[in-house]
Order: sequence, then structure tokens, then C-alpha cells
Amino acid sequence: MERMSSSLQSWVEEHKLSTIGAVWATAVGASVAYSRRRAPARATSLRLIHARMHAQALTLAVLGGAALAHHYYGKSSSAGKRQEDLDYGFYSQLPPATDADGNENERWSW
Repeated sequence: MERMSSSLQSWVEEHKLSTIGAVWATAVGASVAYSRRRAPARATSLRLIHARMHAQALTLAVLGGAALAHHYYGKSSSAGKRQEDLDYGFYSQLPPATDADGNENERWSW
């Protein structure tokens, strides 16, 4: 179980926006389904408004939980790693914006 938990945690860390979007979409679908079963006479537009509100509340709760988890668990491990992870070598491979005479490089012009 520990191994699955850590692999799930690493996947979520890699795909943060997809995870938040999936939580939001699942919450909207579940809220609409629940509302449809509980009050079938309710208008569809009202169901969607309530579903969006429920999904937004759940998404904010998930974001708050993720922020707390990052604050408590990620603080010690990511502090020294951030500077090392930045790859500034990429910028040295780009062509210069101007040549030696000051003329604009055609790769950078519109």
C-alpha cells in the first residue's frame, strides 16, 4: 500500500492541473447525478449552477489541502533542490537576438 501511495503521490505531483480538473469534473458529474435523483423536477440550469458551486467548493478544499501538504511535506526536500533543477544551459543554446553590428537576428524578428 505504501508503494502505491507514493506512486500515486508522484503522479499527482507531475500532473497537478489534470488532477484538479479531474476532481472538478467528477464533482460536477456527481452533483448533477445526485440532484437529478433527489429532485427530478428541478430545472437543468439550476442543477448546473448548484453543481458548479459544489465543484468549486470541493476544488478549493483540494487546493487548500494540497497547499498544506506542500507546506508541511515539501518544505524540507524542495528547498535545496529548486536551484539545482533550473536548467539555464537551455538559454545559452539560443541564437543571439542581434549580431555583432547590432542588426536584429532574423530568427527573432516577426
